[in-house]
Amino acid sequence: MRISVIFTTYNSPLWLEKVLWGFHYQSDKNFELIIADDGSAPDTKACIERFMQQSDLVITHVWQEDQGFQKSRIMNKALLASTCDYVLFTDGDCIPRQDFVQVHKSRAQPGRFLSGGYCKLPMPTSNLINQQHIQNGQAFYRNWLIENGVKRSRKLSKLTTLQWKRAIMNSVTPAKSSWNGHNASGWREDIFAVNGFDERMQYGGQDRELGERLINFGVRGIQVRYSAVCLHLEHDHNYVTPEMLARNKAIRAETKTQKLTRTAFGIIKD
Repeated sequence: MRISVIFTTYNSPLWLEKVLWGFHYQSDKNFELIIADDGSAPDTKACIERFMQQSDLVITHVWQEDQGFQKSRIMNKALLASTCDYVLFTDGDCIPRQDFVQVHKSRAQPGRFLSGGYCKLPMPTSNLINQQHIQNGQAFYRNWLIENGVKRSRKLSKLTTLQWKRAIMNSVTPAKSSWNGHNASGWREDIFAVNGFDERMQYGGQDRELGERLINFGVRGIQVRYSAVCLHLEHDHNYVTPEMLARNKAIRAETKTQKLTRTAFGIIKD
C-alpha cells in the first residue's frame, strides 16, 4: 500500500532537513511526501531542492503566503494535493524513527485512525542530531540520548525495540488515542468526510478537534504511541496568543457538546 505523508513547516530549514533525512532512511519507502509550508522564506525551498538532489523521495512542496499561523489552511491544501487512500500526518520538527511509515501501514484498519507518540528533546540534543545519527539509528537509542542531554524518564520507554513490550505498553497506557498533529494517520476518505481541518483554528488543539469530529463520525482511534515514534525537536512558540487558545477552546467545546461530525470551515467552505 502506498500512502501520503504530510507534515508542516515554517521557517525552520535546519529542523526540516533533519526530518527529511528521517524519511529518507525509512525501512518502507513506498510513500509520497507532501511538505505543507505555511509561508516560509526562500531558504526553505532551497533546503528542499538541495535535499531532493540527494534523495529519491517523491516530494511535493505546497506553499502559501505568510499570513500568520495558518496550519489548518495549509494542511487542507496538502490534503487536496495528496493522491493516496491513506494519509500519515506529522510535523516539521519531528524526526521519524526508521520504522515509522511501516508501523502506520501495518496497523491501518478500516474505520479507525492511529494515534502515535513522540519523545521531546531539549535544545542541545536537538541541535546535536545530524544525518549520521539518523542513518545509524543512534538518535533513537535511549542511552545515547541520555548521554547527550536528555533527562532520564519513563517517557523514554517509548523507544523500546521489543515488540512484546510495545504491545503491552500500548494496551495499558492511560493516554487516550487522540488525533495528534505530530503523529497520526487515517483514511483520506474519512478525513474528507469530516471536511478536514477547521481553518478558523490556529495554534492549540486544531489537530485534536479534527480527531474529535472523526470520533463523532464513528471513526475510533487505536493507540500506537509505543510503536510509531518520532523525536520532537525543541523550538519556541512565540506565535501563540491567549486569543488563539481561547478561540480554539471554544470551537472544541462546541464540537464536543454538539457532537459535530463536520466543520463548515474546512476543505469545502459551506
